[in-house]
Amino acid sequence: MKLKKILGITGVAIASVALLAACSSKSKDTSSSKSAAAKETVNFATVGTTAPFSYEENGKLTGYDVEVAKAVFKDSDKYEVKFQKTEWKSVFLGLDAAKYQMAGNNISYSAERDQKYLFSYPIGTTPAVLTVPKDSEIKKYDDIAGHSTQVVQGTSTLTQLNEFNEKHSDKPVELNYTEENITQMLTNVNEGKYDFKIFDAPTVNAIIKNNKLSKLKTIELKSDQQPYIYFLFGKDQKDLQKFVNKRLEELQKDGTLAKLAEKFLGNKDYIPTKDALKVPSKK
Repeated sequence: MKLKKILGITGVAIASVALLAACSSKSKDTSSSKSAAAKETVNFATVGTTAPFSYEENGKLTGYDVEVAKAVFKDSDKYEVKFQKTEWKSVFLGLDAAKYQMAGNNISYSAERDQKYLFSYPIGTTPAVLTVPKDSEIKKYDDIAGHSTQVVQGTSTLTQLNEFNEKHSDKPVELNYTEENITQMLTNVNEGKYDFKIFDAPTVNAIIKNNKLSKLKTIELKSDQQPYIYFLFGKDQKDLQKFVNKRLEELQKDGTLAKLAEKFLGNKDYIPTKDALKVPSKK
């Protein structure tokens, strides 16, 4: 009888150990499966103070670039986007240091950026305007010669004005470097501190309206090239670039880009056509 009891207890013990081992193995497998399914984090840099492209509303980051990025990564099995608010110059420094994998903030193409970063397909088009006081003697682009403006290092506007000054060396534009945001720069023009500011129409129109800058008017600047804006990636982010571009094609086709452009940029036509969905390059 004692022997049978001992064998019975031993059998129960063996079964319990086997059950625990099985549970332990299953637990490890589950953990391994979860780890394999973990999404890759995409740190997305943006300024967060340049409406309508990136700004805060009720404590949350929004704007055209932000909402397009959210739509790109919605329901992705591979990537999870996390937005990082930073200063303009830090956007590029962060990409250089691999702190950020991606950036978006009304970013236009330049040959200099093309050497250092990867571009997405265009996400929108932002025609430039010349903003001046309503009583200004500036009536067209060539009239800016000899007048003053504020500029920020590393922007396409600075490149444009440097080229203008090379052609008009006898009467160059007075360039005043600043780190002020576009709202403050337009306010300065409204107050007569500077003569003009070149920037994109959606931003200027939103700021004039929201800040009641009643002394300003805009002059459309015609260009043979569409002034597209893009997302930027670090040079090592080719897989991410490919994923984003595929999603941008889908968002252009299903009307998502048009809806976001109408909501944030004020015009549903401020988006690239299907034929324009290509990575920019030097000509």
